[in-house]
Amino acid sequence: MSDGPTGEEMLLTRDGAAADLLVPDSGATAFPLAASEGLDRHVLRDLRKEEIAIARQFHGGRMWPYVAAAWGGFALWLSLFPLTMFGVVPLWLAFVVSCVLATGGYVTSHEAMHSNIRRPGARDYWINEWTGKVSTIPIVFPFSMARLMHLEHHYHCNDPLKDPDYSDEAPNALMAWYKTWFNRQPGVDGSIHAYKRILKEMGTPAAARALKDTMVLQLMFMAVLFTMAWSGYAIEAALVWWLPRHIGLSYIRFYLSWAPHHPREGRTGRYENANVFKSRLGHVMSMAMETHLVHHLYPQIPNHRTRAAYFALKPVLAKRGVDVSAL
Repeated sequence: MSDGPTGEEMLLTRDGAAADLLVPDSGATAFPLAASEGLDRHVLRDLRKEEIAIARQFHGGRMWPYVAAAWGGFALWLSLFPLTMFGVVPLWLAFVVSCVLATGGYVTSHEAMHSNIRRPGARDYWINEWTGKVSTIPIVFPFSMARLMHLEHHYHCNDPLKDPDYSDEAPNALMAWYKTWFNRQPGVDGSIHAYKRILKEMGTPAAARALKDTMVLQLMFMAVLFTMAWSGYAIEAALVWWLPRHIGLSYIRFYLSWAPHHPREGRTGRYENANVFKSRLGHVMSMAMETHLVHHLYPQIPNHRTRAAYFALKPVLAKRGVDVSAL
């Protein structure tokens, strides 16, 4: 894999999204269509053109709030350490704030993974990169690893052998929450352990750097916790970083991995590898994952615009056989 990020064009090519513009003369369809089976190649082509035209309306937009949220959140998170150690901020409040920042940081990093904040080649592309880097520090998840594994997830979504997130699959929500913890245990080939294994198997310079970044960040994490505990601030270390990190990772893996992709088995097609669902916690609290299918279809549509894009695309998606009954 190349070191550079990817955008919609590469992902669509890898997923075969443009294939129905090149349907062979036999009339065979490029995708499993479910409810739309029987549509001929001309209808499929028209649907695809309509879909692309609608999606393009939602590309881009104001991305500076992601930068402000990432850097502002990181500064606030850092300030929680001295503020709790000196008794300025109650520990319970710092704990709640840290949980929110640890979880929400993945959203800002996710936009940077797809270079939605700044496009590759731009003079200020470093803004995109550093937004991603600071966003994932609270969950001790280096941006270099996060990007590579997330793009592998896009390339091989729901493939049991190649999707790095396939180990999050569980038969129900309760078991899914349990697996968010279980997969982080030593000796279990899931979560970051699976990521490390996959990076070693990739054997690219980018993968080697990601493994190095992971080691450095984890050592820093342990050093900070040990130093604070040794200095008499073990509770502060646990409630400002250690526990929020684990809560954030579980929340992220449940809502960004399990909920929008369950059930995973056999669902690798472009229009079936992610669900449209209704979250009990709502659109914002589920981090816009109710319409995660739109992100898989068009990664350049920012997270905050996927819901609007979904409702604009809904009639086309229904014709393609997507179950749109939930929203």
